[in-house]
Amino acid sequence: MIVSFGGQTPLKIAKALEANGVKILGTSTEGIDLAEDRKRFGALLEELEIPCPPYGTAHDLPGALEVAQQVGYPVLVRPSYVLGGRAMEICYEDDGLREYMGKAVNVSPDHPVLIDRFLEDAFEFDVDAVCDGQAVFIGGVMQHIEEAGVHSGDSCCVLPPYAVTPQQLLTLMAYTRRLALALHVVGLLNVQYAMRDGVIYVLEVNPRASRTVPFVSKATGVPLAKIAAKLMVGRSIADLDVKGYGWAKHVAIKESVFPFPKFPTARHFLGPEMRSTGEVMGISDTFGVAFAKASMAAGTTLPQKGTVFVSLNDFDKNERAVNVVRAYVRLGFNVIATEGTSAFLHTHGVANRPVLKASEGTLNIIDVIKNGWVQLIINTPLGPVSRQDEHAIGRAAYEYKIPFITTLSAAASAAKSIEQIRSRPLEVMSVQEHHEHAAQGGGAHATETLEDCTRLVEYIKAFKM
Repeated sequence: MIVSFGGQTPLKIAKALEANGVKILGTSTEGIDLAEDRKRFGALLEELEIPCPPYGTAHDLPGALEVAQQVGYPVLVRPSYVLGGRAMEICYEDDGLREYMGKAVNVSPDHPVLIDRFLEDAFEFDVDAVCDGQAVFIGGVMQHIEEAGVHSGDSCCVLPPYAVTPQQLLTLMAYTRRLALALHVVGLLNVQYAMRDGVIYVLEVNPRASRTVPFVSKATGVPLAKIAAKLMVGRSIADLDVKGYGWAKHVAIKESVFPFPKFPTARHFLGPEMRSTGEVMGISDTFGVAFAKASMAAGTTLPQKGTVFVSLNDFDKNERAVNVVRAYVRLGFNVIATEGTSAFLHTHGVANRPVLKASEGTLNIIDVIKNGWVQLIINTPLGPVSRQDEHAIGRAAYEYKIPFITTLSAAASAAKSIEQIRSRPLEVMSVQEHHEHAAQGGGAHATETLEDCTRLVEYIKAFKM
């Protein structure tokens, strides 16, 4: 039996199947358990010298509070062996953790709660790979546009990565190779990473097919599921002649589709628990056009004119934010902003008008949205209070069909997209034609050396990332 194509559920019952005489093909149940058992996996990361955020496990409230104090707030709390981030939350203080543990179910020595230090304002990456137990093929390195803390299934992601140095790309691939071999993976492997202040941390390793496999396979033309199935029955990567990095042939962007328009009273806040019900993809030879196509396919058409609302957390009040907002001004947009952000922008010479926050008085940003005076929202939350504001703004944005952006990276991406689609008409090309066109152009190939990664990153820049 193959258990690695059905998400998390088959992994949970793999040992029971094996105990009842079922032969498990691919990665062994020992490898699966090693990746899922937080303490064993933590010891493996130490042995492999791969960093991860500080973490701990708890079986009751006192234990959870002790772990949270040790690793430091904010913390990401979740049950073990879950799919889609179910029952996963970010807690910023003891009261939030007490509330979570009060409603947590099935906490026991066999099902402890996992507590990790949450890395706010970090870049996240997904890497899909296949392994035959001895050799590893990197199917794709994707970078998320959304902030850390948004479930990977809800994040817009880009293939190839849009903001990475050659050394960082080399590290992502090297860590993936090291983990695949240490877990004795036979078949598919997905690794999720976070990068903060230039340091790359492993967040999660799944010795199974991830939801990104169809996206990566369509974007690259490499049928990862078919290759993995052949590896599970004894073939090798060398036998199948799998080579090269097809994910650097063009820009492919995966965007998530949400059910919120059908459920206007539902909580729209995006976080660790997955909310999306589908995915779409945009492909082009430039980042901006691919982003525009993906946004349109997901039901959000970026505006070509009008007013942009901006609310930045203190951490984001920097030169990069000023340049992003200036990009919208150059494109002809008016800017309104919350009081603190408005003052910050004024000190840097960016013309704007102030508006009240969602939690302040009448004629606040929610009223402005309802009156149709805003065409694009940029709101970068940090901390529990600003996230509550984000929920109110997000709900209004979905209700009135206004594009809602929560990171500077996404805001910069949208500005670049608006600029690029103004200068060229959108073109339609089938996936097969994209692969054929890329094959004629030669694409970019790399082995895991710094020299090759440098060449690959330089090649990626041609896509105007």
